[in-house]
Amino acid sequence: MEETIRVQGREITRGDIELVRRLIETNPLWHRTRLSKNLCVLWGWRASNGQFKDMACRTLLSKLERRGYITLPAQQTAGRGSRKVSIPHVPHNTAPVACPLSELEPVSIQLVEACPERSRRDADLLKLCQCLLSRYHYLGFKSTVGENIKYIVFDRDQNPLACILFGSAAWKCAPRDEFIGWGAETRNANLKFLTNNMRFLILPWIRVPHLASHILGRVAKRINDDWLKKYGHPIYLLETFVERDCFQGICYRAANWVLVGQTKGRSRNGHPGLKVPIKDVYLYPLAKEFRNVLSQQAERETSS
Repeated sequence: MEETIRVQGREITRGDIELVRRLIETNPLWHRTRLSKNLCVLWGWRASNGQFKDMACRTLLSKLERRGYITLPAQQTAGRGSRKVSIPHVPHNTAPVACPLSELEPVSIQLVEACPERSRRDADLLKLCQCLLSRYHYLGFKSTVGENIKYIVFDRDQNPLACILFGSAAWKCAPRDEFIGWGAETRNANLKFLTNNMRFLILPWIRVPHLASHILGRVAKRINDDWLKKYGHPIYLLETFVERDCFQGICYRAANWVLVGQTKGRSRNGHPGLKVPIKDVYLYPLAKEFRNVLSQQAERETSS
């Protein structure tokens, strides 16, 4: 890394990075909150009212992990009641990878089955996917509800490179809805024919140009068939929301996703009063006549 980098309004040096790594290595039972609180004490990082800047420190740590400088403890997820349950760790190769995409080929994209009882391999893939998303994605991972599909991407030596998760589309999204041209009634009937790219994780030690757009392109070619086999109906449009203060959406643009606008700072399900970061809205049609298909689907199903 450079001699110093600026993260979350703070100058971070090589020594700071080494301190964080040492705390993580020597305290394997610490969760992220305890780690950030101890760092605030060591750094004397306080707000003007004298309170430690714990939340700012946690955000800083997440940003350092996304840049590949550190590997944080797995995020804890809420279980029943107030009890916290950690997703189990699955051993995996974390050796740095920095090379052309061609040196990793053939790259395989493997479907993660939601029914791990089918085989030991399915169960292992599901556990690995949950572990990687919970440990390395900045939003973490709890569970999936409703229709969803997960993929894990491996290199030719079966080392994990990435994870990608699709789930239920946002209930309302003005730029998307205007792009499609449907009204509220049609949207309510046809929303299941869209899916949202909820998580896309390139593992933090992977530095491979064009890998992300390569994955998006290949997934776009297969996801409709996978969805049909799993749920018995097609998908006509992919959507995703990119937090613009953190990411530029370069891989989506490179994979020919269309930027159609920005969110208004409300949650993906439109809960009033709940403010979230502004996000860029990207869409990827899977069929040329997607607008006609989506607007007529309800009529065809009703008449059939």
